[in-house]
Amino acid sequence: QVRLVESGGGLVQAGGSLRLSCAASGIIFSINAMGWYRQAPGKQRELIARIFSGGGTNYADSVKGRFTVSRDNTKNTVYLQMNSLKPEDTAVYYCNVLRDWNNYWGQGTQVTVSS
Repeated sequence: QVRLVESGGGLVQAGGSLRLSCAASGIIFSINAMGWYRQAPGKQRELIARIFSGGGTNYADSVKGRFTVSRDNTKNTVYLQMNSLKPEDTAVYYCNVLRDWNNYWGQGTQVTVSS
């Protein structure tokens, strides 16, 4: 099993920044990718950013140029730096680990951006 603990959500004004962290523990070898999804009320969960074991990344078009995903392998932690936040970024953000092509999820952290 992979256990994920997220931190860093909160309330911020539009244009502000937040950084989310997600620490992985448990069976953490054979990880294919780590990343972040989000789910706004009434909407489906969507992939925001992901970093693969080889270092490659991909981002949703809606966050390109504003969000940056990174990973500290020594701490088994993935980060999401969110800049220039917009009210439409308001959602519950979930950490995700893809291990042996199985998905593991964090508990979610609320991000609220006020206008």
